[in-house]
Amino acid sequence: MVQELEKDNLKEIISENDIVMVQYSATWCGNCKIMKPKFKKLATEHENASFVIADAEKFPESRTLAKVDNLPTFALFKNGELVNQVQTNKFDVLKELVAEMN
Repeated sequence: MVQELEKDNLKEIISENDIVMVQYSATWCGNCKIMKPKFKKLATEHENASFVIADAEKFPESRTLAKVDNLPTFALFKNGELVNQVQTNKFDVLKELVAEMN
């Protein structure tokens, strides 16, 4: 299941879950819209992790938890720490990041 942030509380979600995969996006970002259903599909295949979509413009505090200077950015957090991140619109690159969850 994918959770879309409704408030700037990503830090709280990361602290409450062992593995969190985040898609940083924005409403105007075309590549974000393309990647969103693919991100959601990966979430259904990896129920051991929390998948979160964070609007990088609406939630500046959440944005600071990773180095977000291009969208979409995908970030993997384990045990409260940023482990790795990628800025991509390629599904294969996203899948490689997701594989690091295990």
